Amino acid sequence: MPTRRETLAGLGGLAAMGLDGCASRSLPISVELHDASAQPLFRAAWGLEQLADGFTWSEGPSWDRVRQCLYFTDVPGNRAYRWSDSAGLETFLDPSGVDASRAVGMREPGANGLWYGEDGWLYLCNHGERAVQRMQLDTQARETLVQNFEGQRFNSPNDLVRADDGSIYFTDPPYGLEGLDASPLKEMSANGVYRLAPDGQCERLFDHLTFPNGIALSPGEDWLYVAQSDPQAPHIYRAPLREGRPAGALELWFDASYFLAAGDPGLPDGMCVNEDGLVFATGPGGVLVLSPRGDLLARILTGRATANCAFGGVNGDWLYITAHDHLLRMRTNTRGLQWRS
Repeated sequence: MPTRRETLAGLGGLAAMGLDGCASRSLPISVELHDASAQPLFRAAWGLEQLADGFTWSEGPSWDRVRQCLYFTDVPGNRAYRWSDSAGLETFLDPSGVDASRAVGMREPGANGLWYGEDGWLYLCNHGERAVQRMQLDTQARETLVQNFEGQRFNSPNDLVRADDGSIYFTDPPYGLEGLDASPLKEMSANGVYRLAPDGQCERLFDHLTFPNGIALSPGEDWLYVAQSDPQAPHIYRAPLREGRPAGALELWFDASYFLAAGDPGLPDGMCVNEDGLVFATGPGGVLVLSPRGDLLARILTGRATANCAFGGVNGDWLYITAHDHLLRMRTNTRGLQWRS
């Protein structure tokens, strides 16, 4: 059972402009330490900054290192946004998934997870198209990379991570479909975890999770992490990888049941990895900071259900957080994996 040890920061945050153009309230925030080794990651003077609000369910943050901006989505709102220090909040895609006229039977027709690739493409999990796509940012032209597996359409690809060799790992829960598993549009019997190889071959890696959601790779890409957003089993799993493929079973790595039972809002969802292999995983209460062994080191408390997070900024030391109706960020004393020298 986790033990709450120390709170680094009390109240903090900055007022920011919301979608309606009004200044939003500052958020009560704290960093809850569970291991002294996490203390150097944070400074008490660094609060949680609210950049924008008014979203239905913000998701999928990914930092563009060339244009120095963050892309993120509002999945039910069917829009994607761009945020930068210079321009603030801008609408990036409307719709982000499919037009409303094509969204019959869709619970959430918008794009969800995003990934800015080192090849300059923006990769998208498009609920409405039930596909993994990539976008040329200069023209916003899209290309569908994969839309079905063994002749059956995906449920609604949710989150993705791109490996150094160009492989794309992604999850496919039924969140985009009305009725979820009971949707008449659902063709897959499984809610799977997949790998799309650089040659275009798609392989289902795991088929036994109820609601696979966030996904990430360790430094060296020798571990695959997968979050399950199931209130009956709020878990994060991991499996060893060898040459891009599983070399063992997907095993329980962290169990968030304790925090869920305590009434903290949210479930395991998206995640990102820092240069030292620590996993910043959203879950009950905010963002969990986990060691490579799965030990809880700290929690960044956001006060609301939190969907995803990503490192960004010039030096990669800002942690951007999509927390329900808010876009937040926090300065850290570490960097995202993509900034590792």
